[in-house]
Amino acid sequence: MTFGRDEYPDQLEHPAGSSQLLIRAVCGDDLEALTALVNLPGFRAGTLRLPYQRAEVTRRWLEDPDTEGLNIVALRDGGLIGQAGFARYRGRRAHAGYIGIGVHDDHHGTGVGTALLGEIVDAADNWFGLKRLELTVYADNAAAIALYRKFGFEPEGLLRAYAFRAGAYADALTMARLRA
Repeated sequence: MTFGRDEYPDQLEHPAGSSQLLIRAVCGDDLEALTALVNLPGFRAGTLRLPYQRAEVTRRWLEDPDTEGLNIVALRDGGLIGQAGFARYRGRRAHAGYIGIGVHDDHHGTGVGTALLGEIVDAADNWFGLKRLELTVYADNAAAIALYRKFGFEPEGLLRAYAFRAGAYADALTMARLRA
């Protein structure tokens, strides 16, 4: 079954890839699958995570959700294959939020990132009323940069030697999307 956004769904189906893609809110039952996902080499390479994240770290994140944001997952054939979310800043930056997104190593290029980012942008615009969405992406991650550009994100700055990754310092771009 496919739900419309205005029907207050707790899950949405997207016809991406060879089978239906289910997008829903993250829940406590996702602990093991999320821990496995964030430990994949390709997933981790696009983040600031260290290798071998323990389930306890994931559990703490699940138990302390940001109530001023949104965290969703993508499932295909019952397997968790992506995660995305945003956190709204507070105070004088309450009009802005920071995005994070990742897709399973075996599901790059299948529409998962597009579906997740589409839901995040829609929620930020139409439910949270955010004016600005921000993110940081490694400068050599051409696929992610292309995805963000597709949704209106523009580079705003280069962060040199931003993070230590795989034995070397890596540059990153700051990108943002402003809603009119």
